[in-house]
Amino acid sequence: MTDLIESEEHQALRKAVASFAGDHPDVGNRTLWQEAAKLGYISVNLPEAYGGGGGGITELSLVLEELGAAGNPLLMMIVSPAICGTVIARFGTEAQRQQWLPALADGSRLMAFGITEPDAGSNSHRITTTARRDGTDWLLTGRKVFVSGVDIADATLVVGRTEDARTGRLKPCLFIVPRDAPGFTRRMIDMELHSEEKQFELVLDEVRLPADALVGDEDAGLLQLFAGLNPERIMTAAFAIGMGRHALAKAVGYARERTVWNAPIGAHQAIAHPLAQAHIELELARLMMQKAARLYDTGDDAGAGEAANMAKYAAGEACVKAVDQAVHTLGGNGLTREFGLARLIAAARVARIAPVSREMILNYVSHQTLGLPKSY
Repeated sequence: MTDLIESEEHQALRKAVASFAGDHPDVGNRTLWQEAAKLGYISVNLPEAYGGGGGGITELSLVLEELGAAGNPLLMMIVSPAICGTVIARFGTEAQRQQWLPALADGSRLMAFGITEPDAGSNSHRITTTARRDGTDWLLTGRKVFVSGVDIADATLVVGRTEDARTGRLKPCLFIVPRDAPGFTRRMIDMELHSEEKQFELVLDEVRLPADALVGDEDAGLLQLFAGLNPERIMTAAFAIGMGRHALAKAVGYARERTVWNAPIGAHQAIAHPLAQAHIELELARLMMQKAARLYDTGDDAGAGEAANMAKYAAGEACVKAVDQAVHTLGGNGLTREFGLARLIAAARVARIAPVSREMILNYVSHQTLGLPKSY
């Protein structure tokens, strides 16, 4: 039972981050990132030996949730410290750790993550970005889409595939691609979604990389890939829960103050009950997120994979419901710039779609957990 209750240390961290985020309501994302980095929030999951806080995804997800609840989510926390920082810390060489982790920790450098491709969708087995050896170098060729923050990142951790000399089959591998590498170009995708972090399509045309651009063991395959994807799902859940809490807080405040027929509208069950239900579902999603983070931090990658998918699913659904109900509670005001809820309508859907769709999570659970036959 005690595992379900946050430690005093975690409660103190949550309170401190909430206070910090509340004191920076109108700060741009890049400035907020630097300020959060100075306080150690960005690097709370990275090893102490490289300037981090020595915690895990449990602590990092807590930080992102509280930033989101205050209306200041930092999307790149999902990418730079959670995915890239984790993969390099777990599988990188000592030289890679020394080069990247202290800079990721102090906020002076950012790293993006490129996995999605135009024709592969959610099927990582169909990735066509390939790397082939040329002497001691690698030549990387392919395309990526919906890569966040490439314009502000110093490098992108790109998922490619190399040929297994024994079987001839392609296996996933991770490469650090500097932003100024010859043959590495980007095009911003025109999104209706309002976000500080822009989305990009990447083209890699025979990008030459040194041997030490490869992160980890060339033969480790999916093990290293999912070491980054499980934190991505957990952090996406934190992002969604924070956003849902932010929307719900606005709706509850409005329902307390808005008076019609001599009573606050929150006194009416048609208003109060849906808000209460949204709160319950956000809390339940948080429990699954905490379970997933705990499993991951204790080294149970298999258990974390199942829980991370469930947490991401539950949080995405709860976030969409909370945002929709918040908009309905405010009525016409819910679509005004003054209250800032309308922009969340699109943003909330991202938690359903990325980094993996809810349908693919249902496929995972039905096949991996329930043992039902695959449909694909």
